[in-house]
Amino acid sequence: MRRSGRALQASLPEWRYAEMSADSRWYLISYDVRDPKRLRRTMKLLKSFGERLQYSVFRVHCTGRQLERLHWELLRIMDEEDFLLIVGLCPSCHGRIIQKGGITAWIEEDEPAFIVA
Repeated sequence: MRRSGRALQASLPEWRYAEMSADSRWYLISYDVRDPKRLRRTMKLLKSFGERLQYSVFRVHCTGRQLERLHWELLRIMDEEDFLLIVGLCPSCHGRIIQKGGITAWIEEDEPAFIVA
């Protein structure tokens, strides 16, 4: 089942939703895990943090702290023979993504508001 960006944010675990802030950003995470047991554990962990785009590619919207936690947990699961790639996307980068099919809604970050007195 595919969810829109807003539905994804609404379905985040409470501990993740509480930590969402202005410094959160999108990350693309790709992996190649050789062992079926580690593969299932890796996929389950990434599903709890984000949404699957392709078989071994996930998108995650999180803060730097959340990314550190995710990276640490992935390293605990994965072995030396496994591959992990995490690519951070700046706001202008995720705005230029071109894709066909699948998920099309990427949460836009709100522009900062300034109060002038």
